[in-house]
Amino acid sequence: MAASEYVMWGTPHSLYAGKARSYLIKKGVPYREVIASDPEFLGQIIPQVGHMVIPVVRTPQGEIVQDTTDIIDRIEARTPTPDFTPPGPVQRVVAAFLDAFGSNYLLPLAMHYRWSYRDRQELFLRTEFARAIPRMPHAKRLEVAGQLMTKFAGFLPNLGVTEAVIPALEASYGELLAVLDAHFQAHPYLLGGRPSPADFGLMAPLYAHLARDPVPAFLMKTTAPSVFRWTERMNAPALVDTDYPDHSDGGFPAGDALPETLEAVLAVAFAHWGPGILADAACFNRWVAGLDDPAPGTLVSHNGARQVHPHVGRISYPWRGVTMERASHPHSLWHLARAQALAAALDGTDAARLSALLERTGGAEVMAIATTRPIVRENNVLVLG
Repeated sequence: MAASEYVMWGTPHSLYAGKARSYLIKKGVPYREVIASDPEFLGQIIPQVGHMVIPVVRTPQGEIVQDTTDIIDRIEARTPTPDFTPPGPVQRVVAAFLDAFGSNYLLPLAMHYRWSYRDRQELFLRTEFARAIPRMPHAKRLEVAGQLMTKFAGFLPNLGVTEAVIPALEASYGELLAVLDAHFQAHPYLLGGRPSPADFGLMAPLYAHLARDPVPAFLMKTTAPSVFRWTERMNAPALVDTDYPDHSDGGFPAGDALPETLEAVLAVAFAHWGPGILADAACFNRWVAGLDDPAPGTLVSHNGARQVHPHVGRISYPWRGVTMERASHPHSLWHLARAQALAAALDGTDAARLSALLERTGGAEVMAIATTRPIVRENNVLVLG
């Protein structure tokens, strides 16, 4: 391995690998991507992580880092330029919130469009999943891929994706695409002229699943072509469009301002994610209250198993005219808390401007969500702080 090279293990069809890959490309650091069927990954890297998951990054210093947020934090701390952290305090809160929203709320939607329409994109999905199968005759790889696909499709009920809620899910996604497309008609990135954590968080679902799988890709291209163009822009070191003369400086808006069109995106995000994450917080607090010894370091898990996305009980809540029933998602609370911490640090006029923004976009209740114990990441899993 080259002394200055990062190595990322992932697959083209992986949701979170899409987030990490986009960041590595935009950051301009030397990196090499290796498919997850790599013997070194399976035999040496996964035992260090503690469970099967992608992406995983090895730093030039030999560190093994899992979770896209941790990967980005680690590289940002060591490579200051180009700087993807907005300079304004309110901008930073918004970027962190949209990172959490994209990385968590849109996961069930991405899985829905992949697996509910499996019959219309079977060969594409089998071929993609076969890339991560160890070398064997192609027909056998497709067969094994199909078995793996059935396992992943089986996750839908736990994510709340059922026949009863699918129309509401698809309507939610349509509303989000509409406001994103309007925004990207005027701005190349979410906060202006350069990418931020907001863009990388939304790339997670909007690329590998929703812009590549045939059924949702057709939907995006025919109803939100500026969103699709953004996914292309996010996977190129520099992709210059003549559409954005106001962003020729490649920077963030001055004076901690936000693009006017971003407020519609925030309003959709708060409205659509709010009921679910409120239910997640209530479930988590009940789980903590029921623990005999909620000591720091206690694994966040309903059954004591190490999981990438654990749950601590099932939840049911009204959402967009239907009843959503799914496993709780503490990872959403952990990710949202990063934005909340930035918001809590504001004072004076900065705090007032954020409060006014939340009032306009309906985000005050979501940003005020509280857990009785902090959630932290240790040794690649969520634990109590």
